[in-house]
Amino acid sequence: MLQNIRDNSQGWIAKTIVGVIVALMAFTGFDAIVSSTSNSKNAADVNGEKITQDTLNRAVDMQRRQYAQQFGKDFDVSMLDDKLLRESALNALIERNLLLQGAKDSGMAFSQKALDQLIVGMPLFQQDGKYNQDRFLQVIRQEGFTPMQFRERLEQDVLVSQLQAGLVGSSFLTDAELSAFVRLDKQTRDFATLTLKADTAAVQLQDEELKKFYEEHADQFMSPEQVVLDYVELKKDAFFDRVEIKDDELQELYQKEIAGLAEQRQAAHILLEVNDQLSDEQAKAKLEDVKKRLQQGEDFAALAKELSQDPGSAANGGDLGYAGPGVYDPAFEEALYSLKEGEVSAPVRSQFGWHLVKLLSVQAADVPSFDSLKDKLIADNKAPRVEQLFVEAAKALEDAAYEASDLTQPAQEQGLTVQTTAAFGREGGSEGLAANRQVIQAAFSEDLLEGGANSGAIELDPATVVVIRVKEHKKSELLPFDQVQNSIRETLTLQRANEAVKAKGEALLVSLREGKTPVEQAEAGQSWKVVEAATRSQEGIEPVLLQALFRMPKPAEDGTPTFAGVSLGNGDYVLLRLNGVGQPQAELSEEEKSMYRRFLASRLGQQDFNAFREELKEQADIERY
Repeated sequence: MLQNIRDNSQGWIAKTIVGVIVALMAFTGFDAIVSSTSNSKNAADVNGEKITQDTLNRAVDMQRRQYAQQFGKDFDVSMLDDKLLRESALNALIERNLLLQGAKDSGMAFSQKALDQLIVGMPLFQQDGKYNQDRFLQVIRQEGFTPMQFRERLEQDVLVSQLQAGLVGSSFLTDAELSAFVRLDKQTRDFATLTLKADTAAVQLQDEELKKFYEEHADQFMSPEQVVLDYVELKKDAFFDRVEIKDDELQELYQKEIAGLAEQRQAAHILLEVNDQLSDEQAKAKLEDVKKRLQQGEDFAALAKELSQDPGSAANGGDLGYAGPGVYDPAFEEALYSLKEGEVSAPVRSQFGWHLVKLLSVQAADVPSFDSLKDKLIADNKAPRVEQLFVEAAKALEDAAYEASDLTQPAQEQGLTVQTTAAFGREGGSEGLAANRQVIQAAFSEDLLEGGANSGAIELDPATVVVIRVKEHKKSELLPFDQVQNSIRETLTLQRANEAVKAKGEALLVSLREGKTPVEQAEAGQSWKVVEAATRSQEGIEPVLLQALFRMPKPAEDGTPTFAGVSLGNGDYVLLRLNGVGQPQAELSEEEKSMYRRFLASRLGQQDFNAFREELKEQADIERY
């Protein structure tokens, strides 16, 4: 075969092909050819920093999840255009990289120690008010992060926030700007509304109209893309009973456990500090005099309150409470453990000064029985062996799954059962495997979805690993007309009713503006609903009406009102009549001025931040692959 290749390479066709390749390299450059391959794993380049395809894929997955959370479980994420999602996610990543570069260029930084404190203090990772490592790992894995990726992401978030806060906090506004805004914000409007109801009962639809809408808007009636998974679940707890432990091992562990237990001694002391006012010799001599007073019958606690310079114990008669070995200064402890109950030591020198030490009482060590500690000893002894078996089994399961065409044999080798999930889409589900982001990402990956492969080992939590396989791929397809015709009828009925009432309302609006129809006769059988001094945040009024109301021009100087019309979401049409505009009369208090100033400064600062962001984009060298 090699000889055939060698012989054929001598022909004119082969020489022509080689010549073309040489010319291509000469005109386009060898780097261009190489770069087309080297950039296959990258999505973009931002001022020399690469955005990888893996990073983009994670961002797209997170964007899908955010849409699902925002619009609820009934929202079908599979209906989103994947190309638009990727474009949106890539734009966000490029902008994020630019802001990070801007933050670093501005000298902003965040230490790893501060990052640790931030993570530990986040309520999301706490259980019973305290940081919980298992909770931390569970949450970030559900979001598709490794601990290192999460720390990197959080650090980036902090840096961008610092940059934004710096720009927003540096903004200011003038008194004239403040006054102008307050006049507009405090403005009130006197108006009236007349609601024209949409009459859905008057709408008649033919089946042909429904079918035509169905055919023209087929993309609105697609079933969600879903998968059904087979999976094998490996749990660490299953290995606990496989590890044996002998009684003599337990007895040895028990002896080690109780060896650290010791009696507790309740001490009291009188402390004299050595300083400029009291020398070492003077302090010792003074305590020797105190010892004599004690021998003459004076009370130790009373003398401690009078003389001791330890603020923590003097008020309690020098009582230090119960403590075991290793708590006190070595010299102090040696003296304490040489005393019998009720005895007082000679003066003792420690790093804190001179002491008289009294042993108030002795509490024998509370040694638990072997039976009470047995379960704990077994668990502690088995834990490392169980962990080792679990890791080895997870690796063996992953290797077997890699080589197998399904999960039957890998499951049998580990004594496990192949289980099956309910169908779920790219947005995932609320519980079980469908709620885990790593599982969702793997399930909808090309290898599993199109290639029919088994996944690698996916860690759900520190004690659970699964391997998954797509059992059934339910592609998005057009739903039958019979299944959706009722919803189409409801949609078209409301749409037609709205069109009819809107046409009627707009004709009436033109007539009112031209003065041809008196306001009192605008709509037979209905009356205008009058509202006075409405504010921009008036309760009980549809926000869309308030927005339209405050966009309307003022009434004429002769008092002639102005009119507008608004369609509501329920199909009704509302006529608006603006009768008057009120301006604030009272002066603002200093507290109100301060509140407005903070709000406007923040808004102006956000505008500055947006302008800075746009400038970064304009000056950046960005290449998309």
